[in-house]
Amino acid sequence: MSITSDLLRGHTDTIILTRLLHKDSYGYEINKYIQEKTENRYELKEATLYSAFRRLEESGMISSYWGDETTGARRRYYSITLLGRQVYGKNKEDWEETKEIIDQLLREEEI
Repeated sequence: MSITSDLLRGHTDTIILTRLLHKDSYGYEINKYIQEKTENRYELKEATLYSAFRRLEESGMISSYWGDETTGARRRYYSITLLGRQVYGKNKEDWEETKEIIDQLLREEEI
């Protein structure tokens, strides 16, 4: 698991941005989505998640607002900005290129 976590750690922002492309969300919901999507093989630590939210908001990639208290606990929701969408697109392109390079390097040579 530590190898997986190490490999994914640099992509935390992109993982969060990906989820926010589809709908505004809050921390617990995003982490639950990550766990479900990865069949419980990966989850973000709470400190990592909220540090990422702070970093993304300070850089202008997401914005936050308080949800309606009448539907339960008051939650801080996050939404992706235009800059966040642009950064997501660039990060996804970079990931695809990196994945292709790694796949080429790890592919066994035909004998």
